[in-house]
Amino acid sequence: MPELSRFQGMIIKMLFLDDDKHHKPHVHVYYGDYEASVGIDGELLAGSIPVKQLKILTAWLIIHEDELYMAWNNAVRGLHFDKIEPLK
Repeated sequence: MPELSRFQGMIIKMLFLDDDKHHKPHVHVYYGDYEASVGIDGELLAGSIPVKQLKILTAWLIIHEDELYMAWNNAVRGLHFDKIEPLK
């Protein structure tokens, strides 16, 4: 699973060809023992993550929305996508 970004203790990944289960553009987030699938629109689709980290992630998703949709469009076709800058 390719890594998109890493910041604030979170690792953000996107799977190739991953539009079957959630049918919605999303990322996979790992924070300590927490794992979650979160839509690019910020909706928590599966799993869990602390509220504070979800808010930070949501801000990052908003800032990088265009890049995320470009990465998603490539990923569902099995194509390479670039990493996205972390929050500073």
